[in-house]
Amino acid sequence: MDNDPFSFLEKFGWKPGLERVEKMLADWGNPQDNMNIILVGGSNGKGSVAAMLGGILRAEGFSVGSYYSPHLLEFGERIQVNGINIGEGTLDLYAGRAKGWVDGGNPKVSASYRGSDMDEGKEITYFEALTASAYDYFSANHVDWAVMEVGMGGRLDATNVAREKLSVISSISLEHKEWLGDTEEKIAYEKAGIIKNGPCVSGSGNEAIRRRAREVKVPLYIYEEDFECEEREVGAERTAFDYVGKKRIEGLELGMLGKFQVRNAGLAARAAEELGMGEESIRKGLRKAKLRGRLEVLRREPLVVADVAHNPGGASALVESLGIFGKRRRIVVFGCMKDKEWKDVLRILSRVADKFIFAKTDSERAEEPEKLLEEGRKYCESEVAEGVGEAVGKALEEAGEGDMVLITGSLYIMKEAYKGLGVL
Repeated sequence: MDNDPFSFLEKFGWKPGLERVEKMLADWGNPQDNMNIILVGGSNGKGSVAAMLGGILRAEGFSVGSYYSPHLLEFGERIQVNGINIGEGTLDLYAGRAKGWVDGGNPKVSASYRGSDMDEGKEITYFEALTASAYDYFSANHVDWAVMEVGMGGRLDATNVAREKLSVISSISLEHKEWLGDTEEKIAYEKAGIIKNGPCVSGSGNEAIRRRAREVKVPLYIYEEDFECEEREVGAERTAFDYVGKKRIEGLELGMLGKFQVRNAGLAARAAEELGMGEESIRKGLRKAKLRGRLEVLRREPLVVADVAHNPGGASALVESLGIFGKRRRIVVFGCMKDKEWKDVLRILSRVADKFIFAKTDSERAEEPEKLLEEGRKYCESEVAEGVGEAVGKALEEAGEGDMVLITGSLYIMKEAYKGLGVL
């Protein structure tokens, strides 16, 4: 499913604030109140943490709604119940419902709808309508838990209308500076806004997060202070570690590769402990959880790896993890959005890149390859391709035995890259 039925709402842009989505949800009967909510925010790793937590809850026997943003291959990935994507027809119904709400109508979709008086000409942004639809879809499917990946920021993010049972903040790094602030402290303040009701598990000990937890009087558990992971094996075939939290759990294994995933798994395990999940559910959920585009091996010869590192923190984690594949010549296929800190990302990737091939995605937000080329040439051999598929083709042609092709820079380039490789 490639179509995006909510695209008509992009005209409203991105606007911080909760009042619009609160009104939409109120008109839809406040479906977010019908389930237990976990909010997962942060700069990097939040999608992986959400997938792991969802896996643990399902292993415990719960029905779980999962909300991700953006999608990798098809739009329905954004809203899932027990790992199954929302259907195209259902998405169309919700998009029509959102349009009706904006235009002053409110067609009934699910049993959670109760209706109310409405004003003409209401506004709702793209992400707000999608988030409201996710909450209502989960309510209509009677999920026990909804694991919601927070969008940009947190304090004024549409997911934050819910009263969370628990929140997770995966990490803090510089991103979206024009919206969130130009320091990690300011960004952490926005991310920490999801801490309201339940305890928080955090991969960052930033003072803004500590202060927020004190203000709302909820417990805060910080990685490497209150719990930690001890690596056993972090390689190209297997990731194993011991977890030390409320209890010690030895010999945990992950379904995803990378040193950074051990940290994410620690956050998920500590959150699961706080929710009363058992050891076997933690073990099974972590082993089964997968999220594509996270240090994902797409081919073995030549080695092709995809990772959605899109900001400096993600790029640093990626660079640190590439050692598991051994010393290789690395050809990096890179594309990104204009609003990302891509110069910093390229600088970090240049530590491991022998050559850059730049490409532009179909997105209107995509940065021009010529600008990327100018920056890339400061570090190593660089060239431009007409599109992502051509860039991947060039990289494969050039890759010799023992070389690596690394596809990274943005989640938005992945579908085109996977299509070119025939691994959709």
